Amino acid sequence: MKISARELAEGTPTSRDRYVDLLRVVSLGVVVLGHWLMAAVTQDGGVGNLLAVVPELQAATWALQVMPVFFFVGGFAHALAHRSRPRYADFLRARLRRLLRPTMVFVAVWGAAALVLQVAGADGGLTGVALRLVTQPLWFIGIYLAMVAFTPPLLRAHERYGWGAFAGLAAAAVLVDVARFAAGVPYVEFLNFAFVWLAVHQLGFLRADGMIRRPALLAAAGLAGAGLLVAFGPYPLSMVGMPGEKVSNMAPPTLALLCHGLWLIGAVELLRGPGERFAARARVWRTVVAANGIAMTAFLWHLTAMLGVYGAMLALGVRLPAPATAAWWAQLPLRLLAAAALTALLVAVFRRFEAPSPVPRTGGSGPLAALGTALALLGILGLSTTGLGGLLEGHTATLIAVRVTAPAAVAMALVGWLLVDRPGRSRP
Repeated sequence: MKISARELAEGTPTSRDRYVDLLRVVSLGVVVLGHWLMAAVTQDGGVGNLLAVVPELQAATWALQVMPVFFFVGGFAHALAHRSRPRYADFLRARLRRLLRPTMVFVAVWGAAALVLQVAGADGGLTGVALRLVTQPLWFIGIYLAMVAFTPPLLRAHERYGWGAFAGLAAAAVLVDVARFAAGVPYVEFLNFAFVWLAVHQLGFLRADGMIRRPALLAAAGLAGAGLLVAFGPYPLSMVGMPGEKVSNMAPPTLALLCHGLWLIGAVELLRGPGERFAARARVWRTVVAANGIAMTAFLWHLTAMLGVYGAMLALGVRLPAPATAAWWAQLPLRLLAAAALTALLVAVFRRFEAPSPVPRTGGSGPLAALGTALALLGILGLSTTGLGGLLEGHTATLIAVRVTAPAAVAMALVGWLLVDRPGRSRP
């Protein structure tokens, strides 16, 4: 029987940390809005970055690059989930089934569309750009899969060493950047996809056990560290990736991004009191519950909606103003409203794949679940790199140091999902 958001909200136990749920919704909402704002689509169908057009806006990423907050919240949730479901296979399946199912539906729909468009010769212009762009945000899901997979050992390290476990990951991130920038060691920078994001994730464990007692110090240290690294180090100002830049703080993550994460996490912890009171309001909490139920679906399809709006404008002969001009800013609210409306429509169509479903009984294979997670992780990260253009020509892209094609990435993700979500006896 389907339970409404109102019923879920009314049945929420008083012990639940509603502020964490609010942070999850707000952080994903800011990411979606940021992507819509940064898109600078031109009349010829090209897609640029507003932050490159107006470099002064890059400073805003110090407040709006909120992925660290989402991964921090993930660490908090994973700590509680693993303690309630300590068997590795059960934990993996419980955390990943709801994530992978809407993702694989998204990949299937866009993969079929890409093949049809290429066969019809309609994969040029903005459509070709869309085939390349729509899978890029999947990197986030790949990283999240890794966080789930590493939760059990890292949670044990947290329970034994506390802040020392976080310090170990942060120190590893420092060593990676030293090896990268001072010694020029090839490919070493990619290790920080693990060390930086897992360090942020580790802060969620500390939050779950009430060990972040001085958030002001955390925020000040992070802000000062990021400022000094950007001012005197090889790190750019923007905390999101910029086209053509030699060094990115995001891909792969840098020590500057880790400091940025410390500042943001300290800041949201400072706001915890008013945030908890706000989330406790009945209407607000119902909204948070409803939004959490569709958050992944909205994230997966928000770029599709944005590019669909621009495609419709070009097809209807609407003149697109040059990015960052007065006319462009004046048109922005209408574009955002249209993208939000189209996202809502797509969510209405695909939300059922995100709905909670029964999880397998105890007794599943831990190695098989781990293998499935690893394959899904590699496949989804590969797909975020290759895009869906040029499927029939075998277009390849580099995932760290390995060449990968979109069909190979899809195959790995599919096999991984089937191993994680394999059928069997179930319980609600």
